[in-house]
Amino acid sequence: MIDSKMFFRIFGIKENDKKSLSKFSKKTGISVSRLKHYNNTNTLPSGKDLEIICEATSMKPIEIMLKMGRLDRKTVSLIRNNSDKIAELITPDLIAKRETTDKTELRLETSLGKLYQGDCLDFMRTMKSDGVDLIFADPPFNLNKLYPSGINDDLKESQYLEWCEEWAGECIRILKPGGSMFVWNLPKWNTAMSEYLNGRLTFRHWISVDIKSSFPISGRLYPSHYSLLYYCKGEKPSTFHPDRLPMEICPHCQGDLRDYGGYKNKMNPKGVNMTDVWFDIPTVRHAKYKKRKTANELSVRLLDRILEMSSNEHDLVFDPFGGSGVTYVVAEMKKRRWIGIEIGPVDDIVNRFETIESEKEFLRKLRDGYNNLFTDENLEKRRRNGLWTPESVRKGDKSKQLQFDMNLRAT
Repeated sequence: MIDSKMFFRIFGIKENDKKSLSKFSKKTGISVSRLKHYNNTNTLPSGKDLEIICEATSMKPIEIMLKMGRLDRKTVSLIRNNSDKIAELITPDLIAKRETTDKTELRLETSLGKLYQGDCLDFMRTMKSDGVDLIFADPPFNLNKLYPSGINDDLKESQYLEWCEEWAGECIRILKPGGSMFVWNLPKWNTAMSEYLNGRLTFRHWISVDIKSSFPISGRLYPSHYSLLYYCKGEKPSTFHPDRLPMEICPHCQGDLRDYGGYKNKMNPKGVNMTDVWFDIPTVRHAKYKKRKTANELSVRLLDRILEMSSNEHDLVFDPFGGSGVTYVVAEMKKRRWIGIEIGPVDDIVNRFETIESEKEFLRKLRDGYNNLFTDENLEKRRRNGLWTPESVRKGDKSKQLQFDMNLRAT
């Protein structure tokens, strides 16, 4: 586990002690600002900086790497080869076990699912191993937001990642072999999560989901996508049947926006293959459409796509961070069994199930737009505008083949 701001502690420098920091800076010839960068980001020094620090402190590079938790593959291999010796050094009292006080409460039950209120870690520890077909996790992003649950959303980086690894480890345990796991987060956090997950599950995709708007941040590229990690337990997922999407066309004239290589006659009438970049997932921020008023929420479209791709009817879906309850509502509408838990208030989720009929109509219309090259409405408009359709290009191919056969017989 990588501990933030470990760099100063290695050399006995107190973070707010300007005198000792200045002394270390003069001793090494490395500027105070660069030393602070190594400390604040827990970045391992390299090049001449590393050489100077090792000479000034009589430490070896491997010692600094180990103390900072920044290990390369060679170091990990050495640790693995000497695991018996290292295990002797780690006494049982150094491995702190989290006390489990299962205070979860059942708040909603349907014919397909159950919603609990409580801590997801406590709850998952009561769940049996290898029992869930699909897991979707959308944890707090550690952006210092105020949540109704009152949780601390401003943890140190090391604390946040340690907590993420803790709940992810439980998710992995309860996931069936062949089951799929999706983690929704900012790219910053998912880069660290992928490092953890890569050693426990099989990587499938890093899916980029367009935000639809860019937020200006000085000195950086505008962040414009969320990260959706997709893993499975075992060699390959037991279920994988992604939707096909409609072809991109102009919303005004219905003309082609892409030529797809010019092979119109080879386009699958059921639609275009899905990619790992999703531009058609809207964020739900407007109060008119939100099911809970205190925080952002995910769209039905996102969860419908994930459940459709990686689960079948009656499979068991689990979401450890209930939020607005969108995972549970979509699972219910798609006839999946589901289990959910939310540490904060769950009244909005319960109320959402009372008005689920209105969401069923939205989902029905949404599903009508998939697995067709064009929607029925757009197909009719293209016919009226004299644009090609799957039937017209196939008919054209048959005419060309007939003419070719006639010419062949004539010779």
